[in-house]
Amino acid sequence: MRTRAFLNSELLPGTLEMLILKTLNRGPAHGYAIARHLERTSKEVLRIGESSLYPALQRLLLNGFVRAEWGESELKRRVRIYRISPLGRKHLEQQAESFARLIDAIALVMEES
Repeated sequence: MRTRAFLNSELLPGTLEMLILKTLNRGPAHGYAIARHLERTSKEVLRIGESSLYPALQRLLLNGFVRAEWGESELKRRVRIYRISPLGRKHLEQQAESFARLIDAIALVMEES
């Protein structure tokens, strides 16, 4: 049985930003849609609260990895729509490579007898 990870201190630093960038690499989205996509894709294991999501989006904006503009949600509400920038795509690629190496290293330690 899987337990839910409420993304705060349980994931490695930078992981949430990487997951957000990966989601936005699929196309523009507002905050709730990003959180919902991550939850659905992880089979309900990852649940991102507003207190983690919006500060991460703000950090991504400040670093130039995403852009934002006001738009309308499917429910006709005013929302901020986020898009990955070219710099964000490059950063995502670098982060994904680093993360893969880290996961491999952790697996080696966990497999040790």
